[in-house]
Amino acid sequence: MTLDTRMNIHSVMAAPDSEKGDLILEAALDLFVERGFYGTSVPSVADKAHVATGTIYHYFASKEALVNALYKRWKAAISAEVLRDFPFDAPPREQFRTVWERMAEFAVKHPKPFAFLELHHHGSYLDAESQAIEHQLVEFGVAMITRAQAAQALKPLPPSLLMEFANGAFIGVFRGSLAGRFPLTLQTLMQAEQCGWEAIRA
Repeated sequence: MTLDTRMNIHSVMAAPDSEKGDLILEAALDLFVERGFYGTSVPSVADKAHVATGTIYHYFASKEALVNALYKRWKAAISAEVLRDFPFDAPPREQFRTVWERMAEFAVKHPKPFAFLELHHHGSYLDAESQAIEHQLVEFGVAMITRAQAAQALKPLPPSLLMEFANGAFIGVFRGSLAGRFPLTLQTLMQAEQCGWEAIRA
């Protein structure tokens, strides 16, 4: 991933310029996680935020604009966390652990936004900027795996397949924690890290 790509991720972070705008986003986050995109209405967001429905449209042109503002805010946030001073010259094992640990730290600190991102990342309502952040993070993961395969550290399978397998393992542990089967803690998520590595290493 180039410096330009990393800068592009930061440049699309969505941040309303008022306390009321943030209250609307917080209410929308709760509802989008609880009810999904199609089960959430603009009036329901207004009720939860304790504002008039018309106020929503002062900040966001539509429900699609609202969900994209949330997606860009939080996807950019997790992307920035993963890429922060990333050890590109470290061995593949260390790079894998770094990505997993930073995702774990983010998920523990921001469980609802993390759940929101996973619920909505394939949504047909995501706009070009939202999709661009997602694609840039995917490209970063594929490039990392490709380099690790060149060093013969990972199985010789399609990089996208290995990336999705490892990501799916992380998401599965996260969802199990949300369901109360075990604690949502950094320790819990990092206990699974070794299993994730063992599943894809050469």
